[in-house]
Amino acid sequence: MKKHHHALALSLLCVMLSFVIYSCGNKNAEFSKLASKSTGNKIFKDMEPEMLAEKLKAKQLSMSKSFRNPKFMQAYYEQHQYSPQILQKVFAEKRMDSVMAILDGASYHGLSPNMFNASKIHSLYNEMKDSKKVNTVDKAYDAVAELELLIAAAVSDYSNVMQFGAISPRRIYAQYYTETRRPDEKSFTAALDADDTKAYLDSIQPKAEAYLAMQSALKQLSTATSAANEEAKRILMVNLERMRWQNKPSGDKYVLVNIPDFTLDVMEKGKSALKMKVCVGEGRNKDYADKLVEYDESGIKKDRPFNRETPQLNSLIHSVQVNPVWNIPQSIASNEISKYAAADPYYLSNNNIDVYSDGKVVEDPETIDWSEEGAAKKYSFKQRPGEDNSLGKIKFLFNNQSSVYLHDTPAKSAFGLQVRAVSHGCVRVEEPMKLAQALFGNGDKFQTIQNAMKTGQPQAKDIALANKVPVYLTYNTCWLDESGKLQYRKDIYGLDIVLYTHLQKLG
Repeated sequence: MKKHHHALALSLLCVMLSFVIYSCGNKNAEFSKLASKSTGNKIFKDMEPEMLAEKLKAKQLSMSKSFRNPKFMQAYYEQHQYSPQILQKVFAEKRMDSVMAILDGASYHGLSPNMFNASKIHSLYNEMKDSKKVNTVDKAYDAVAELELLIAAAVSDYSNVMQFGAISPRRIYAQYYTETRRPDEKSFTAALDADDTKAYLDSIQPKAEAYLAMQSALKQLSTATSAANEEAKRILMVNLERMRWQNKPSGDKYVLVNIPDFTLDVMEKGKSALKMKVCVGEGRNKDYADKLVEYDESGIKKDRPFNRETPQLNSLIHSVQVNPVWNIPQSIASNEISKYAAADPYYLSNNNIDVYSDGKVVEDPETIDWSEEGAAKKYSFKQRPGEDNSLGKIKFLFNNQSSVYLHDTPAKSAFGLQVRAVSHGCVRVEEPMKLAQALFGNGDKFQTIQNAMKTGQPQAKDIALANKVPVYLTYNTCWLDESGKLQYRKDIYGLDIVLYTHLQKLG
């Protein structure tokens, strides 16, 4: 009985394998007819399925270095027995011209069609139509194999670029700590597995209102050549790329700081419930020149920002400190505090700054020779709470590797400046109590904050938010405002320059 079952199972397996082999062979035989019909060149009818698979495998190996994802490409075609998957669908649907038109339209997304070998695909497909150029079956195999791989790479690359961006921001920005999803094998194969390639490419086009508005503006500028228009085009191109990054704020409530706009918004259900001015870190690009210090355009290395630039990041605001003590960073102590103290022996006491040596307060810091080289590195510095404390009366805490936070400031006059890139990296907020109220509401904890501020004394414990609120420090030089108008801002840190340079290298 068991032998009978084994024999039956073996027979079924053989039938299934025969069906698979027959189906694949039949499909490839059908492809030969499709290729001939699509190109109008009869030579493609002479292709044999087995030989086409061998040619495609050899071509995949020879072209592997030109693919963005060679391992994914190899695995995909191994899985499909090296059959022309994309051309089979595109030829059957008569969609070759429409797929090529989508690749050509990359320029309307601020990208070069060369990124997707658009002109090479056009040239090869036109060559396949010419029976004088592709006049042997060997040339037919070679042309089909190359076109299949070119179009597969173009479709998958285009799909990933539209959904994730052409460049990983972590790769080009030294101070970028925002969670940003990148493509994977699943996203790579999704484009290739789609039943209707053209319909799939249409479906993954970014549809956000801001993105479409930037696209429209870019199209209007495409024929203009003035310097002002060239600058506007560059701004649009880099911000379209930023829009494609998978790092956008989500949730019903979050705090959004846009560094080039020097503003903070508390966003609730997609709209600004509270807006205020902020001061951000000082940057490299004060004169808005196209050449950045500490950025090697020829080498296209990751940028090295000025040490006061506010980083791009996302985190969760978890608590506030009232009447905080400022633990002065060593860089500020060495570059500023010690120099002020050297020029004025009463600077430290007048600004409520205590000096510590091995954890103990130095009673007479006026006796220290601050002009001595490296003197500040021997000590640590703390500024006591008070009206002159650089952190003001409240700071908002969130975990991050750059040790930055949102905080109050006694230097209110800076909020009257148009360009408010004046801090050491932290974000100074114009109306800290309104921000606290927006985060905590009007309950007991907000009352505790108000009462603590009146005492002027630091609190034993930070005041925790019951529900942590996401915070995003972002860098956008173009966006769509709530009235539907595109807003443009200057590239205060030169991060547009860095991104634009990398984008240009892709095409």
